[in-house]
Amino acid sequence: MEEEEEGEVKLFRTWSSPFALRIVWALKLKGIEYDTVYEDLANKSSSLLEYNPIHKKVPVLVHGGKPIAESLVWESMKKVFMNEGKLKEEGIEEAKENLKHLEEELKAGGKRFFGGEVIGFVDIALGWLANLPSVLEEVIGLSLITQQTFPFLSKWTHEFANAPIINQHWPPKQQLVTKFKAMHQIFMNKQA
Repeated sequence: MEEEEEGEVKLFRTWSSPFALRIVWALKLKGIEYDTVYEDLANKSSSLLEYNPIHKKVPVLVHGGKPIAESLVWESMKKVFMNEGKLKEEGIEEAKENLKHLEEELKAGGKRFFGGEVIGFVDIALGWLANLPSVLEEVIGLSLITQQTFPFLSKWTHEFANAPIINQHWPPKQQLVTKFKAMHQIFMNKQA
């Protein structure tokens, strides 16, 4: 592996990872310069395997040669996307219950963002909600966050998604739809 400068920051990611996007937004909001290393997960680099030897996944943020691997996961949405029948319905109900908590938090605080008037940590952690549900809607035909069901959360998704530093880093939606359709089809074929 190449020598790295003490203050150098690198982000190992894929173009479509919502988890890596969190790191991109946080670094951009804080004005931290970094280099992006795009990974092909079918052919992982030796650097990725060295920095994340247990999970062998992205994203991995490297600062001065020391890795920090991502740990937040989106289990409820995965249950909705990767299951059929009763398991899918249970996943939908679980997702709706979780979204109700977020709706109440925004409603009670009367805030633009979870952190107030500026984007904060919780907004970044939940930022994928401003993009992936619309992709999943196209893939599996399920609409979870609407103005009718979650008006405050719906407003937040629009506010967050359209913030300039956030908006300029979304992956192309049609490419995400194509990728998730292929993933869904592979998973459904395995289930059959």
